[in-house]
Amino acid sequence: MGMKLRTLLGILIALTASLLPSCSMKEESWDTVIINVSVIDGISPKRVNQTVKIKDGLIIKITPYIPDQEFNTHSLVEGKGQFLIPGLWDMHVHFLYDERLKEVMPSMFLDHGITTVRDTGGDLETLLVLRANLTNSSEPSPDIFLSGPLLDGKFVIYDGNNPAQPELGTSTPPVDELSVFVKSMKERGVDFIKLYELLDEERFYALSEKAKQVDLPVASHVPLVLTADTAGPKANSMEHLRNIELSCASNWKELLRERRGLIQSFDEGLGYDLRASIQALQRIPAIMNYDENRCDEVLSYLTSTIQVPTLRLNTVSITKPWEENDWDSSFSKLPLPVKEEWSARIKFLSNETSSANQKFSEWSLFLISRLLKNNVPFAAGTDAPIGFGIPGYSLHNELKLLVESGATPQQAIKSATYTAASFFKLEEQVGQIQEGMKANLVLLREDPLIDIRHTREINRVMVDGKWARES
Repeated sequence: MGMKLRTLLGILIALTASLLPSCSMKEESWDTVIINVSVIDGISPKRVNQTVKIKDGLIIKITPYIPDQEFNTHSLVEGKGQFLIPGLWDMHVHFLYDERLKEVMPSMFLDHGITTVRDTGGDLETLLVLRANLTNSSEPSPDIFLSGPLLDGKFVIYDGNNPAQPELGTSTPPVDELSVFVKSMKERGVDFIKLYELLDEERFYALSEKAKQVDLPVASHVPLVLTADTAGPKANSMEHLRNIELSCASNWKELLRERRGLIQSFDEGLGYDLRASIQALQRIPAIMNYDENRCDEVLSYLTSTIQVPTLRLNTVSITKPWEENDWDSSFSKLPLPVKEEWSARIKFLSNETSSANQKFSEWSLFLISRLLKNNVPFAAGTDAPIGFGIPGYSLHNELKLLVESGATPQQAIKSATYTAASFFKLEEQVGQIQEGMKANLVLLREDPLIDIRHTREINRVMVDGKWARES
């Protein structure tokens, strides 16, 4: 090969090599790029000045912000001075508690940055239709996980026979039918099952075991015939902190015997009234007999069971959320008949706080510090719309109460994102802001790590990589 030919070939090779990096660095197209934003989730330290690239419903790239960088994107969002958090979860809602709210609840959740909810009890067929309609709609909606009806004992607390309470529960079949029953529930479309307070011991344990066999998570109240330390390890989550006070009392054995006797002798009446009578009889005496060593022992059994405190429900009579400055803007979005009914009840409650309600409220707030001390996980839930729970709005009150009870703002955010997702073993897919994760996101105007109330300062909400709400 001649010298000129070798020289020409060398130049050609060098030129080709010099072009390769620019070809490999060619900017890919993105659905959305958020630039110069601070990224916050419940697991990682705050990451400032980040660029977040989103495509096909996923977070694809998170890189340091480079000024004046150009992107091939359908939507470029300037995030300077703003804060990106994962979409929030409400881990305890009831779409069917008040039929007048069923249709407005999904949009109200999204308005408040809640991109996933867990419905914890109601008629399964009605809920499946609701979810299918939302999934097939062109309008964005939160992801909805369903339990179907509350699974209760011979007497059903929410049986629909109390005029003030809807039918959310059902009596559970005999033990020898539970394997078929649980499999059928899963085949019909439930994402988890919910165990309730009047279940007998045998069926509680059997339901928990059958659910585990078909890989269904279990949410549960503490059955009144058991204590939290014996029931808790059989469930993936426990709701409301309810009945833990009965387990933390110095005289817990005496209280348990008394409850079991009352339930065994109850042969006629409403399950709702039976539970109410037991709570009226035992709750305050149990709190007054609180034994810290006994309670720490109980909580030591719950380190793998997520607690869903619903503080905003437990404390509604003393915290009076209707006195918050931002209550009216969310309250105004409720249907008129609901607003009128709630207003009348609020007027009554504003001047009426029973000592029993106050004691349980104070106990609930206090118990958060004990959960933190004993490394018991907790997730944010509201029980909306029960107890003046405005869908969406109430979750931000829940986060505020968690922080006021001892959690850090980041722990509160974790409770409404990462920990909530972990109930379904989805924490590596959603609930964090990491590459490869689902793009359910909330863009805030203020830093929630400085003040958890800043989770209310919502600029935009993203579901499955698409902006669902913009201010």
